Amino acid sequence: MTIEPNRRSIVTVRTTIPDDAFTAGTLGNRREGSGVVIRDNGLVLTIGYLITEAEEVWLTGHDGRVVAGHALAYDQETGFGLVQALERLDLPAMELGDASAAEVGETALLVDGAGEAVESTIVARQEFAGYWEYLIDDAIFTAPAHPSWGGAALVGADGRLLGIGSLRLQMSRGEEIADINMVVPIDLLRPILDDLISRGRVDKPARPWLGAFSAESDGEVVVMSVSEGGPAARAGLREGDIISDVRDGEVDGLSDFYRKLWASGPAGSEVPMRIVRDGREAWLRVRTADRNSFLKKPQLQ
Repeated sequence: MTIEPNRRSIVTVRTTIPDDAFTAGTLGNRREGSGVVIRDNGLVLTIGYLITEAEEVWLTGHDGRVVAGHALAYDQETGFGLVQALERLDLPAMELGDASAAEVGETALLVDGAGEAVESTIVARQEFAGYWEYLIDDAIFTAPAHPSWGGAALVGADGRLLGIGSLRLQMSRGEEIADINMVVPIDLLRPILDDLISRGRVDKPARPWLGAFSAESDGEVVVMSVSEGGPAARAGLREGDIISDVRDGEVDGLSDFYRKLWASGPAGSEVPMRIVRDGREAWLRVRTADRNSFLKKPQLQ
């Protein structure tokens, strides 16, 4: 099957982040990836970590023309980011597809802003829990992996946009380890797009945030690190701690931990958590926060 997307709709996204930005230490000061024009007025959809706290955004088309952009919105729950071009892009908008209809075994094309395309197979549709307090129910996984996956466009057989590239992961296939991409399905954008354009955020309360980077090991949630100055660090959570309970509920894996945390009350609530540290149990009380309150707000260039 030959997939022919309009590659002119896909641009390179480059950003500069201040040295004192909250995410500078983890995500860097210079970030580069891709984005997709989804409106004729120069609205570009990308993956949010590229534009978080960006003070400069530059969009480059396949013809080499560079246009300044404004980091319009970043949705923590989906991971999508929006950039508004500040000059005319004169690039066609890519039509949004139906990610819910994309099935395992189908062929799709992952294309970056430089025009490099990888013909991939959808190898899984399943829940994905990220170590940075992130969870989506029906992520798309493709193989082989694209080397420049961040913000790349996953395009279906009809040339429409199915999702935005987020991560490169590894998956076991028998005795082999294969590199795959995780893609955020485009269907998650439709219900929130108008809010993101008009408000810069979704019109709903922020999820409570800990500032803990965690991994799942044999069903246990293990803290890998905590954000300096974040709620978890202030409460005394440490690397190596095992989070066993949230309030009165036992934690069963990373996804369950996030769901219990987010159901524990609005951002700013105090959440009791039982941890295991060096074989001993203890209770911590963590006052959650709105993650956005720690981030620099984008300034219009």
